[in-house]
Amino acid sequence: MYTLTLIIGAAIVGADQLLKNWITANISFGEAQTIIPGLLSFTKVHNTGAAWSSFEGQTWFFYLVTAIAVAIILPLLIKAWRQKASLMYYTGLVFMLAGTIGNFIDRARQGFVVDMFQLDFINFPIFNIADLALTIGVALLFIFVIFFDRDEEEDHA
Repeated sequence: MYTLTLIIGAAIVGADQLLKNWITANISFGEAQTIIPGLLSFTKVHNTGAAWSSFEGQTWFFYLVTAIAVAIILPLLIKAWRQKASLMYYTGLVFMLAGTIGNFIDRARQGFVVDMFQLDFINFPIFNIADLALTIGVALLFIFVIFFDRDEEEDHA
């Protein structure tokens, strides 16, 4: 199951990059194409910041944050693999790493991240697959720490 989770993580990075390349080739900057009326559109934007365009234009900051994130996540991921830790914990780490790598590739290649998913039913920032993976990964880790981490500590004691 751990190997499958890694494959899913690699697929997330691949799908993120493929969709970003497709969006770049087929949709003009700022253009919106409806996918599901009233629900979802593809809207091509360039984000030089983080979530909600915070720290906009601080590319050096994101290189530093990416290096720190990878330096923290990778050893935790290796340890979780070796110890066959909770699959929820492991999956959270894999998704966080996949999202981090997906957005880093954009920043390294072009100095900005391509975002495209626009939720038409709510005023919400436009995002991409890597952002979604990061969010799911953080949510999984949060749920694990709040509800399950103590159970595992008691099992090991």
